Amino acid sequence: MLFDHLTQFLDHLRYERNVSAHTLRNYESDLTQFFNFLAPPKTEIPDKLGSKQRSPQNEPNIEQIDHLTIREWLATLHSDHKKKTSIARKLAALRTFFQFLVREEVIESNPAKLVATPRKEKKLPVHLSIEDAVRFIETPDADTDFGKRDRAILELLYATGIRVAELVNINLRDIDFKNKLLRVFGKRRKERIVPFGEPAAKALQEYLSVREKFLMNAPVTKRDAQPLILNYQGTRMTTRSVGRLVEKYIRLCAGIHDISPHALRHSFATHLLDSGADLRDIQELLGHARLSTTQIYTHVSMEKLIEVYDKTHPKA
Repeated sequence: MLFDHLTQFLDHLRYERNVSAHTLRNYESDLTQFFNFLAPPKTEIPDKLGSKQRSPQNEPNIEQIDHLTIREWLATLHSDHKKKTSIARKLAALRTFFQFLVREEVIESNPAKLVATPRKEKKLPVHLSIEDAVRFIETPDADTDFGKRDRAILELLYATGIRVAELVNINLRDIDFKNKLLRVFGKRRKERIVPFGEPAAKALQEYLSVREKFLMNAPVTKRDAQPLILNYQGTRMTTRSVGRLVEKYIRLCAGIHDISPHALRHSFATHLLDSGADLRDIQELLGHARLSTTQIYTHVSMEKLIEVYDKTHPKA
């Protein structure tokens, strides 16, 4: 019965809330982990004669799950040294799931609402200085076909602040070169338009001059002319491939360490804020649903301000 409810819930997320495939996988993984905690998969145990038989496991009644059960599961996760951010995400998944069951009148109340969210460690976004960002973006060898593609990827990530998942889903028709605008689809397929500058436009044009070579590597049956960013097989690039690409250039670029593709998004927002951009404009460009999400960058800028003060003021 639990897994029947899970199937209905995932269908609700997929078709009614239109969540991304990545979010859907996280919900399914987190909830399945909780269900397995409630009713571990059957294991073989020896009977009195020494032969093995399967131990019957009764699936718990959904109405019998209370906040104490959820707290017990979270305690096991903590004992397993799971990160607080991971535990908080799993609890959020449970809250959403049980709220769906309340809406469907399967249960009367949401037990996960009575469980406090673990206090998260406050980590400021990792970002590059303007000089390091430019140096990192210019690392690919633009005299090669792959270098042209990789330069276009890095330029576009920094110029627009888009997520990697948004980047790999861009199609050619989403680019307006005349007005230097890009259409992207963010979380829950929410559409937004973001501008990009001349360096990104130039890098894109140079990549497009060799993109056909990548496309010809794809089998005819899989050849799709729509995706903007192609891998060496001529098919749409994945987020994991972009991550490996960034790691490659981290190794090549001296002095740049411990950054992810998301660091270019953080750098985009931080540099805009440092240059006087309005926080709400940055929120719109990043596609944040809430301003509170964007406000983390004010802490980054404040740290920079304090650092400058400490270094320059005679009485600091």
